[in-house]
Amino acid sequence: MEPLHALLEELIHKGGSDLHLSAERQPMLRIDGDMTASSHSLLSHTEVNEMLRGIMDGRASEEYKENSDTDFAYEIEDLARFRVNVFEDRFGMGAVFRQIPSKVLSADELNLSESVRDLCNLSKGLVLVTGPTGSGKSTTLAAMLDLINSSQSNHIITIEDPIEFVHKDKKCLINQRQIKDHTKSFAKALRAALRQDPDIVMVGEMRDLETIEIALETAETGHLVFGTLHTTTAASTMDRIIDVFPAERQNQIRSMLSNSLKAVIAQTLCKKIGGGRVAALEILKVDHGISALIRDGKIHQIPSAIQIGASKGMCLLNTSLLQLVKEGTVEPREAYVKSTDKEDLLASFCKAGLSVDFTIDCAQVPNAKLPLPVRSQEKAQVPEEKNVWGKKKNIKFGKKN
Repeated sequence: MEPLHALLEELIHKGGSDLHLSAERQPMLRIDGDMTASSHSLLSHTEVNEMLRGIMDGRASEEYKENSDTDFAYEIEDLARFRVNVFEDRFGMGAVFRQIPSKVLSADELNLSESVRDLCNLSKGLVLVTGPTGSGKSTTLAAMLDLINSSQSNHIITIEDPIEFVHKDKKCLINQRQIKDHTKSFAKALRAALRQDPDIVMVGEMRDLETIEIALETAETGHLVFGTLHTTTAASTMDRIIDVFPAERQNQIRSMLSNSLKAVIAQTLCKKIGGGRVAALEILKVDHGISALIRDGKIHQIPSAIQIGASKGMCLLNTSLLQLVKEGTVEPREAYVKSTDKEDLLASFCKAGLSVDFTIDCAQVPNAKLPLPVRSQEKAQVPEEKNVWGKKKNIKFGKKN
């Protein structure tokens, strides 16, 4: 295991998030979102086999034998915890180690806004933290739970696969349960949690109909439920939840969701200028107007409702991205790539008087289009140029003198 420990230490030392091991290939590190070669040479099939089988417990070994992949947590004392997925590909065994910091980052360290912190004072309802894989959902949730743990006296149950951040009891009693080791599934653990006198339940992933339904029921019965989904915006989060259910039940689920959903935090990580990453957040807080939109199936109107609700702490993803660019934290190109509404973001750049000059490889940004979003009186220059799949597109504009 020594070579493995050396690789994991290199990952930590270089500030990476993931270590990728593959037979007959060089180990790779993900640093600030990019794949980078490690200092280690190519690993043989035998070397990878020895590394991985040496850290798998009996349960993980059996699951790998049956399914050709398995998930588990691995910890090196005084270094870090890792979420590990071991799999098999055409070259043999492989694995990805995701670093989980040993220290839970506080709300202050993450610079969470007051709008997000306020959600920790809710007594009941459903709060969702969403985003693509590797967007920092677990880190944000851990900081929110830590804030509750430091300021309130509650019973918190977490259901995870596997346990990532380890919370120590402060003012709260925290029970952390791991799928496959402490319970068979999210749904079973969530149903059992109702008999365990919780105030707050955190569901690591709401991945199926049964888990989503029980989470909604738990929120409706007077508990505060935190959960995660792999969606990129607040509106797509609601579509995802509703679409999981058969058509004949969707009206009922809309009604349940309109009553129990309190907030959605949709986040994505952007590369910072000078190194590191920062989260851009879309924040939806469900008020009476948004509740009515959900109940009536008018999900497409939610982005407009978020804009109108800015005074209540709501924020669209593009607004957050624009602010990061204006602060000099993120490059315009990075914000453009991470945006889910690229036309609107370009219009915002123009309106803010930002000079933008970058090239986008359209093969990396499917369906990217360059519009003419600027009003003539703003006197911004935007070249009219159609997107051609697989080619490059130059985006350049700025205020006229």
